[in-house]
Amino acid sequence: MRKMKGEKGFALIGVLVAIAILGLVAVLFASGISTGAKAVFVSDERATAESLAKSQLESIKGGNYNPATDHDDDSLYATYSKISDDDIPPGYEIRSFKKNVEGDDVPVSEIVGVPWVISENEDPSQPAASENGLQRVILIIDHNGKDAVVTLEGYTVNLGEEE
Repeated sequence: MRKMKGEKGFALIGVLVAIAILGLVAVLFASGISTGAKAVFVSDERATAESLAKSQLESIKGGNYNPATDHDDDSLYATYSKISDDDIPPGYEIRSFKKNVEGDDVPVSEIVGVPWVISENEDPSQPAASENGLQRVILIIDHNGKDAVVTLEGYTVNLGEEE
């Protein structure tokens, strides 16, 4: 068989193109694996934070109702204890919101319940002016310094049961 002139160079270019294509496919595959791993991590982080928030809210609802009292900053709220540190995974933190005098949500490190409107004649988006047996609790779960991985809002009600 006779070889054509330039056939040797053509085979080399074909091999180089094939290697370049395989390299590109390998990079795209590795990128997809990395993105998938990050998605699994974020999903796990959110699931843990959501479970933690639900546990805290159930702890508040299952415990004794704390009537709201006036505080130094002219705000009205009740304070609740956090769940045990043993039940909070490392790196996670539970916070809450209270209303300031202007009616804005202010994050605080303690867990608070703010008396909430139950009358049809009042604005349901604002806190009640006095203790009325219904408190809104907003929980914020942070993880490793990342603010508000999950925010959960719930209510606790005074059913009139004595301690």
